[in-house]
Amino acid sequence: MEVRGRGGSLIVLDGGSGIVRLGENIGDIPDRVDILLSHLHMDHIQGLGFFTPLYDPAVEVHIWGPASTTLDLRTRLTRYLSPPLFPVRLRDLSAVVVHDLKPGTMHVDGISVTTDLVSHPGHTFGFRLEDEDGVLSYISDHEPALGVTDFPGDPEWTSGTALAFEADVLIHDAQYTDDEYADKTGWGHSTFTQAIAFAELVRARTMVTFHHDPAHSDEFLDHVMAAFRSDIVDVVPGMVGASFDVKN
Repeated sequence: MEVRGRGGSLIVLDGGSGIVRLGENIGDIPDRVDILLSHLHMDHIQGLGFFTPLYDPAVEVHIWGPASTTLDLRTRLTRYLSPPLFPVRLRDLSAVVVHDLKPGTMHVDGISVTTDLVSHPGHTFGFRLEDEDGVLSYISDHEPALGVTDFPGDPEWTSGTALAFEADVLIHDAQYTDDEYADKTGWGHSTFTQAIAFAELVRARTMVTFHHDPAHSDEFLDHVMAAFRSDIVDVVPGMVGASFDVKN
């Protein structure tokens, strides 16, 4: 996920396999790139080592993500970006700066970035990116129905609602069908039904389905998405190459 700000800033959301394609087609690379990692499950960091700006000494790459209670983010990432799992060591990437990220708000070149914990196994963040043009909410791995007896219930007690409230574009986990979820409760992901219910709860304008199950074919996803509609939220299937103007 690539986010471009009004001033030309580049923020990358997570570092899965898609970040490789982004690096290959990035065009004019700004002097600085910020990568926000929601968590460190392999599907969210496996592309980091293949992101070409990391090897350009003229580009300052800032990687932000969660530490653990015992290890900082640099130490955690080094477990992947070092032999025998990877030939290049993180410490050898001279223009890479690693930051431990905590819940709160920071600013990246005019974009306000709010971080908070969401319901997913392990230390997992969702993000709210906001400027004068609009609000983008990114909650990639999320199970807001977990532990909520009347979901969708009170927004104050539902995971992620502050991050997504009245977002112009909400990118949200939609991994399972309702039938699949019966055997996957507690795994940290949402059904299509739950994702739409969450989007309606927070009054998002557009909800983009994300984190599709890799076992689901394009044809299967087309079939499932055709059955889901909302009178409140514009529901859009997340697809490679899709782009959105975030405007209020």
